[in-house]
Amino acid sequence: MTQEPLPFLPFVRPEIDEATIEGVVEVLRSGWITTGPQNQAFEKALSEFCGGRPVRTFNSGTATLEIGLRIAGVGPGDEVITSPASWVATANVILEVGATPVFVDIDPLTRNLDLNLLEQAITPRTKAIIPVYLAGLPVDMDRLYDIARAHRLRVVEDAAQALGSRWRGERIGKLGDIVSFSFHANKNLTTIEGGALVLNNEDEAELARKYRLQGVTRTGYDGMDCDLLGGKYNLTDVAARVGLGQLAQLERFLQKRKTLARAYFEGFATSAARELGVELPVADFENSNWHMFQIVLPLEKLAIDRAGFMQKLHDTYHIGTGVHYPAIHLFTLYRARGFAAGMFPHAERFGASTLTLPLFTLMTERDVARVTAAVNEICEHYGK
Repeated sequence: MTQEPLPFLPFVRPEIDEATIEGVVEVLRSGWITTGPQNQAFEKALSEFCGGRPVRTFNSGTATLEIGLRIAGVGPGDEVITSPASWVATANVILEVGATPVFVDIDPLTRNLDLNLLEQAITPRTKAIIPVYLAGLPVDMDRLYDIARAHRLRVVEDAAQALGSRWRGERIGKLGDIVSFSFHANKNLTTIEGGALVLNNEDEAELARKYRLQGVTRTGYDGMDCDLLGGKYNLTDVAARVGLGQLAQLERFLQKRKTLARAYFEGFATSAARELGVELPVADFENSNWHMFQIVLPLEKLAIDRAGFMQKLHDTYHIGTGVHYPAIHLFTLYRARGFAAGMFPHAERFGASTLTLPLFTLMTERDVARVTAAVNEICEHYGK
């Protein structure tokens, strides 16, 4: 008797409950579907989540990073230091505001910006730092801000993956300078597409509001002015209603992700993968929100490349995976600006051999066991 294949386990699947779906239907029926009362309620809830700091929502986490840089005063002639191990948007927004990206290699253990290398990258042109909290793990924020204050630099935190993460018990977003979150469909909280900026004061919040919608300010019934060059970055009420439903469940989501991450560590504790040299993330259950679970494959010890490994998981084991992220400086856009292979070896190695395994709240611990068993079997079969 032929055994039926297991159902496909995707890399990610958002969890949206019926109450949220019904809430979206109510918004659609209300006639007010673009930015309005739901967005105001979502901003208020996010502000409370971030300790009362002003929050403004946007239609993407890319927009929040770009506007964060503009609010920080970054522009042509300035340099911004960031990590080459991130989604390419982190560097693209620096180019978008006319500034120059300066990459600093990653710490191979945390996979975040190596703060030991940070100060030597600072020049008189440096205006800001964008630390990236990869997979939800923050950098050492005490040390980061000590360096930033010493050199009078702004910090725009790329916390796209870090909603619900903490530093010394405090939520990311409650501390620091400008903080950028993403609410993309694969994030711990989704609005389908969207993002938010956490700001320092009402003046910055007002700037964010202007940048969000063409730089326009309205007064009275018919007054309108435009005093800066803005864009079209507002979040719809449909998306905001999804966000409100997600935010109400965020703590449960975080606890479930933590449980699944623990199951991954248990599944790899004594295994063929670990014996072969597969590297696991830092087991930080105090600070990380476990947005992703990324392993690093020992490709030099495997008779299969990463693409082959991913295809095997997909075709034979019916498991989806992801890659987060190829080193930014090796993309054609950045090679054309003078970056080359060998400049940031840790980021390059990580980008070439990292593999992101499924981790989402609709998964079970049995699903995790299925993934770890598959990875171990491939390592056993293809290990040199």
